[in-house]
Amino acid sequence: MTLPPPGDIAVVIAGAMVGGFVNGLTGTGYALVSLGFWLQAMSPVHAAPLVALCSVLGHVQSLPSIWHGVRWPRLWPFLLAGLLGVPLGTLLLERVSVPPLKLGVGLLLIVYSSWMGLVRRPPTITGGGRLADAAAGFLGGVMGGMASLSGPAPVIWVQLRGWSRDEQRGVNQPFNMAILATALVSAAVADLLDRQYLVWAIIALPTTIVGARLGLLLYGRIGERGFRRLVLVLLGFSGASLIVTGLR
Repeated sequence: MTLPPPGDIAVVIAGAMVGGFVNGLTGTGYALVSLGFWLQAMSPVHAAPLVALCSVLGHVQSLPSIWHGVRWPRLWPFLLAGLLGVPLGTLLLERVSVPPLKLGVGLLLIVYSSWMGLVRRPPTITGGGRLADAAAGFLGGVMGGMASLSGPAPVIWVQLRGWSRDEQRGVNQPFNMAILATALVSAAVADLLDRQYLVWAIIALPTTIVGARLGLLLYGRIGERGFRRLVLVLLGFSGASLIVTGLR
């Protein structure tokens, strides 16, 4: 086990701060923000489970503040279907080319966020019931297993449902926490959490906690319209990031 160079430590701390802030503010997006920093300093083998660990910790820290928005009858179809989708996505990983998948999802996110930002009255989908909610959760689980993209599908779906910001977080945050916790357990079973990983975790976790707390404080000061715009900006940024990594 060796101590990373100071420059790499600074990059990881910056990624943990920004990722934690976005996660505390919106309840999602930690991976797509932090990985832009972390992959410059560490291998993907360490970065992926570190994202899972820091994201789960950030969710646990902010969960009491958004707990009033959690509706179990509404959440369980997303959660159960998402957990069932993760192993399927992992199996498909060997049969699906990930770069074209990232390009397609990235273009979809950019088109969706641009369109939703321009319309005066966003469309609301009321039909489909729990079966449609489960389909969104299942797609998120499959995409998470294939390419660590569990967030976009449920985030878009709960927006189209027309739910309030607290109700959206009441689905997105527990969903992402469960999916990422499953990914972290899988990494531990695969013996990927070595000593170097623990060094990165010790460096990243304190800054993640601070960033998540700052994001949560700002969340309490924005209204419904501001939250909707922030989520759309995050989706657009995520789409652009996926296109760049897909082209690489």
